[in-house]
Amino acid sequence: MWSALAVAFFSSRGWLLYSGDAEAHLDIARRMVDSRTPGYDQVGTAWLPLEHWLTVPFAGVDAWWRSGIAGAIPSAICFVVAGCFLFAAARRIFQSAAAAWTATALVALNPNLLYLQSTAMTEAVFYACLAGLLYFTARFRESQGWGPVIGAGLAACAGTLTRYEGWLLLPFAAVYFLWAARRRRVAVAAVFCLVAGLGPLFWLAHNWWLGGDPLAFYRGPYSARAIQGEAPYPGRDDWAQAVLFLRTAVELCCGTGLVLAAMGGLAAALFKRAFWPLVLLALPGVFYLWSMHAGAVPIFVPSLWFGSYYNTRYGLAVLPFLALTAAGLVAATPPGRVRVAIAVLAIAAGSAHWLAHRQPEDWIVWQESNVNDQARREAVREAAEYLGAHYVRGTGIFTSFGMVTAIYRELGIPLRDTFTGDNGLAWDAAAARPELVLREPWAVTIEGDAAEAAILRAGCYRLEKSILVKGAREIRIYRRAGENRDSA
Repeated sequence: MWSALAVAFFSSRGWLLYSGDAEAHLDIARRMVDSRTPGYDQVGTAWLPLEHWLTVPFAGVDAWWRSGIAGAIPSAICFVVAGCFLFAAARRIFQSAAAAWTATALVALNPNLLYLQSTAMTEAVFYACLAGLLYFTARFRESQGWGPVIGAGLAACAGTLTRYEGWLLLPFAAVYFLWAARRRRVAVAAVFCLVAGLGPLFWLAHNWWLGGDPLAFYRGPYSARAIQGEAPYPGRDDWAQAVLFLRTAVELCCGTGLVLAAMGGLAAALFKRAFWPLVLLALPGVFYLWSMHAGAVPIFVPSLWFGSYYNTRYGLAVLPFLALTAAGLVAATPPGRVRVAIAVLAIAAGSAHWLAHRQPEDWIVWQESNVNDQARREAVREAAEYLGAHYVRGTGIFTSFGMVTAIYRELGIPLRDTFTGDNGLAWDAAAARPELVLREPWAVTIEGDAAEAAILRAGCYRLEKSILVKGAREIRIYRRAGENRDSA
């Protein structure tokens, strides 16, 4: 119910697709079932596929695709699943229902995560995978059964197909099984590795099959490293700055109260011997710290970087760790009314920041999507107004996949009407010899992209509309010469 209320809140305000990444995730899922060449290969090679696969059944419904609710449904379901796993895991770890409620509530009440679980983003899906891995490893220590080993392997495998920090979890989890198993240690660890390792092995094979390079996701033209390039940023090759920016993002995403509560509960959680859970939940934060230092993933927060927002949501990677650590305070108190009272106080302290900052403008993840993508949304709106008044459905649009795809979603134009670089050999032929191949009456391009280069070489398209919004790339709408204007 809580998850559904959050989805309804953000949907009623039209915010489900404020983020350009959420738009792209949704449209990737859509093109798998709606394209000139629909199918498996439309998932691409840069972003991991699980979130897209989960969204496909919903993105095929036109109304849900156009509203963005198609991306919210799987994210919200995963958010609920994650909460159930976290509660069950914390109860096993601390042997306390009050502590479990505390950890779960501290995560569930975070408005930044509630926003992301209402969109076509991957955070809620990965949260479910991480919480599932936490639960099954905690259960294995007690039961020593094969079921938890398989469950942990499946959760870890799903995590590796959702976000790349999931790959970092595998060797640590394998070592955990070697340490926690009281018999057949090597066999237990091997079974876990066999199941969990299917994710990375599949993705390497997928990239080789589609891109000719098993590491295309890492070093290809659409990889995070290629997008960042050699541009300097705070934290690159500087551990102190990397720590500063990540710590600031964590505080802004999770709230000062929760950070303080977690600091107070750390000793209690260690006293309760929650060593593995703390290590596991800390690893996603370690991944981003390492990525910042390695030069692949910058984080900008307005208080430290000229008012800029970029990747602020990565601060949420530490949220489950902070919540479980704060729950240690509850577990350390005697059972009974005192423990319940401490749980209430811990939840209140950890959520107090959001009681004092109740407006979306105070939620940094929402604010980043609002600020950074405002110009893109305006450019898309203007393009949709023009194209909607002139385009005849079914006639065809030569275009690129990306920012401009939102135009077709807003207008309800099927993606099979569009001819893009994701259509394989047909696109290659059009790009190489546009004067012979291109027959689409319309073209929608981004200034300087491959689609525009082909249009200009064809020599038979005229510029009808140029849309230039400050802060956004210029959208250009072309029409084939000789097309009957009255037919639109």
